[in-house]
Amino acid sequence: MLVLLIAIHLLSKNSRAASLLYPLDTRTTTNSCDDINSCRTLFSVLWGCLATVFACTWVSVHPNVPPPNQSALQLFLRKLMMMLVAIIAPEIMVGFAFRQRLRVHVLSKKFQFPMTHGFFFCMGGFVSSAGFPIVTTKQLEDPVFGFAFQESIRSVNEEDIEDKSKGDALSKGIALLQGLWFTVQCLARLHQRLTLTQAEVATLAFAVVNVLIWLLWWNKPLGVQRPMVVGPPTPPRAPSGVIMSVQLSPYDRFLTAIFGFSMNQYHPLASASVPSKDGIEAGSLFVVPLIGVVFGAIHCAAWNTIFSTPVEMWIWRTSSLVITAIPGLTLLLPLIATILTNQLESVLGAVGVIVILASPIYITARLILVVLPLVDLRSLPASAFIDINWSVYIPHL
Repeated sequence: MLVLLIAIHLLSKNSRAASLLYPLDTRTTTNSCDDINSCRTLFSVLWGCLATVFACTWVSVHPNVPPPNQSALQLFLRKLMMMLVAIIAPEIMVGFAFRQRLRVHVLSKKFQFPMTHGFFFCMGGFVSSAGFPIVTTKQLEDPVFGFAFQESIRSVNEEDIEDKSKGDALSKGIALLQGLWFTVQCLARLHQRLTLTQAEVATLAFAVVNVLIWLLWWNKPLGVQRPMVVGPPTPPRAPSGVIMSVQLSPYDRFLTAIFGFSMNQYHPLASASVPSKDGIEAGSLFVVPLIGVVFGAIHCAAWNTIFSTPVEMWIWRTSSLVITAIPGLTLLLPLIATILTNQLESVLGAVGVIVILASPIYITARLILVVLPLVDLRSLPASAFIDINWSVYIPHL
């Protein structure tokens, strides 16, 4: 599906050289320009953005192993909800991917797990013979079953894990290249002083953030539906409490699918994947707001872009500042807390209050920055339809 979208996008574009002698401030309601051989159409602009957003959200999201006995519709809705989160707050996905990568690194050093095995472990891919996920270091260090679990996981063939994945290096590479290619196109348009539409600016922000997601999740299997049974035979309930069963609410299951943990105290379950407390979460607390600042800064870079109306201009600017300032503030306060160690509890409490109060404002601003670029397509400057002159980047003898 992704390959088809990208192919149509590339074929819909005219790659011939474009002149830079067009006026930069003339607005038009049509997708025409003076030289049809050096122009692009409104369809190619929109399709390029949609293909990139699709690659950056639907394809780049790597869900954990789902709960058992879920229907195809439930699996689709589960991934659709994750895609919506990736559109509204892509930095959350980066934080999740970064957190899993850190945990895989710890597992590799502590238990000598290969990267693929580590990701499969973190996403709930290994279960005991009783059907409970093996997803915590506490289970791997259990005096009764721990060593057997470690040996059983290490003995799993990496090709068997990759065989369960719905994606390979080629499909992941195509999606990654689509994001990189879109970024190169945007930089080339800026270099040649061609108008970059608001839709392209918003898509560029997605592309930059999702390149990080692809790199962090490169070794993570994609679309795994069923776990693998490892370890010795275990009783339905272990007296030590290492292997337990807890029924989660649909809301907690959704949070588990995104963040890898339930808001309640974690207990291993077939619908849970990554524990909430494993000693390596501090780094991700800084990554999420940091990526949020980068995401907002890309939108702020379009500060002087030509808008259809002054009202739309100020709505864009205000929303861009909001999605930059809120994560920036949540990033700044923990840094202050590390300096003022005696005020750590009060500062972290302030961060929690800011997150709760600012969340509706942040979500509203993000939705505005999703809708406004589409509205702006009704009236674009003439230079927005001029294609890139790639010949200027070819060395001439």
